[in-house]
Amino acid sequence: MIHFILNNQTIRTSENSGITLLDFIRENQQLKGTKIGCREGDCGACTVLAGELKDKNTVYQSITSCISPLGNANGKHIVTVEGINLPKKLNWAQQAMTNNYATQCGFCTPGFVVSMIGFALENNKNKTCNDAISGNICRCTGYKSIEKAGLEIEEKLQQKDDNHQISWLIKEGFIPNYFETIPDKLEKLQPEIFEKTGIKVANGTDLYVRYADQMSEENMHLLAGEMALKGISFSKGVCTLGANTTATEINENKKLQALFPKLKQFMKLISSEQIRNMGTIGGNFVNASPIGDMSIFFLALNSTVTIQKENGTERQIPFQSFHQNYKVYDLKEDEILKNISFKVPQANDSFSFEKVCKRTHLDIASVNSAARISLKNNVIMDAHFSFGGVAAVPKYVHKTRAFLIGKEINNQTVKEAAIILQSEIAPISDVRGTSDYKRLLAKQLFFAHFIELFPTKVQLQKLIAS
Repeated sequence: MIHFILNNQTIRTSENSGITLLDFIRENQQLKGTKIGCREGDCGACTVLAGELKDKNTVYQSITSCISPLGNANGKHIVTVEGINLPKKLNWAQQAMTNNYATQCGFCTPGFVVSMIGFALENNKNKTCNDAISGNICRCTGYKSIEKAGLEIEEKLQQKDDNHQISWLIKEGFIPNYFETIPDKLEKLQPEIFEKTGIKVANGTDLYVRYADQMSEENMHLLAGEMALKGISFSKGVCTLGANTTATEINENKKLQALFPKLKQFMKLISSEQIRNMGTIGGNFVNASPIGDMSIFFLALNSTVTIQKENGTERQIPFQSFHQNYKVYDLKEDEILKNISFKVPQANDSFSFEKVCKRTHLDIASVNSAARISLKNNVIMDAHFSFGGVAAVPKYVHKTRAFLIGKEINNQTVKEAAIILQSEIAPISDVRGTSDYKRLLAKQLFFAHFIELFPTKVQLQKLIAS
């Protein structure tokens, strides 16, 4: 039995854990406010909140229910638009949308409102309401009115009592009274521990886009709840991230923010708020996309992956060798990715991530790239570069690295290395650009790493003029 709370109702269901949360909400529970849009996690019409008990408090995140397996609701508080309605008036997000004429056909509005309430429930001073709705699409309004509604919500939330967050939000009309009872209810839940058989799936942001109908009829080996696959830790100069670590958890980790000062800027280029809350690094790796953002990120960190067999034995391999061919990777039927680790950057290490796509946000890259460069006395002591969209796999460029090590950093060195880079890549023409275009992008992103990291040593104009 799957055991969770849906709005203010405790649910016990024997439905297949592989059906989508969206279908359960709409068809089993007849809660039609959560809309069916793209069924790919892109439009945000199906947005709900998923709350988990942490330190006696419920922590909420927005997710797209159309690509989330029902089984992952086990032990959680799931909130739909019906669950944030107040008895006799509009809640603050609904009222702000009304005040600013931010809805026309209304189809997308429930998703926006849920995302906005999710923003109110967070305690993140560095996030805006626009960030929270980055995964919600509207075809009618042109967004300016929605943005104004978000600003109205932000202004109100400046008065929030962070020490008594839930009670303040109830008092001010953001959420209904029952939210105060949820931590106790979650503590009393007895969620089922599922059998480890069937199709392996974490949070479904890849598999459910392609195989949702098939997954609804199959047995699921749900990985999302396995604690051994979670967490970010640091020990003896090495950072280790469990395969179930989400993009949001990476983005919000204070130690990683200190190591990578532009981490938030990098992560904003990856997917949307809802998908970052769901998508795991392990899932991104085994998706095996040649342009997987997290694969490119961790390749440049010269990472190592730990792979675990069903009997508990483990093996470690360089992440460079994990992807073997298009959609082929070094993982056997009885194995799962356990974690990925990398040496913590030192004072003379610099890291950069670049991505070019048709839209700035919520898009798949035409070409993406990352670089980790170690510099001492103007000499390149070590360097690691990765590129996506230029080969059948996320590409680590060995020859370019070998050429650069021991060289003095200057325009000439970078230009010569770019020539070697071109010999290592083999992009194909597709919907994201021609082969020649991708070769040009790869060169430009390679230059961009040096210009961004070492602007006094490598000059843009001299590189372009060459």
